[in-house]
Amino acid sequence: MSFIQKSFAELTTTELFRIYQLRVAVFVVEQDCVYQEVDDDDLIAQHLFRTDDVGQVLAYARLIPEPNQVRIGRVLVAASARKHGAGRELVTEAIAAARDTYPDAQQIVIQAQAYLQKFYASFGFTPTSEVYLETGIPHLDMVLPLNR
Repeated sequence: MSFIQKSFAELTTTELFRIYQLRVAVFVVEQDCVYQEVDDDDLIAQHLFRTDDVGQVLAYARLIPEPNQVRIGRVLVAASARKHGAGRELVTEAIAAARDTYPDAQQIVIQAQAYLQKFYASFGFTPTSEVYLETGIPHLDMVLPLNR
């Protein structure tokens, strides 16, 4: 299945429910992090996701517009869809969607979990910070310049 991209207002209530259900399952339960997972960025983000045949979300990321850049966040793949290249497909699609949706952006930024640094580097992202703790998990800031 192909990826779907929608603004918050375009999401159906069922799509939003399934997105939130998976985000909480991964970021709060699986990673054992207690934090406000649903935030105001959801209201301005473009939501990029892929579903299975019955509508369950398999992969998700959000694109948040910021001055001169786009932030890609909440990047996740459902446990049932991991280890088959879904993460690589998701990030490839998120980069393309960021370029297409925000043509004036000069760069894409992410807060990557530190163990994924090499994965994001394979797309051209480079670190711009030291490793720091975010919700108790080591992260680092990374940037991908957008050369037009």
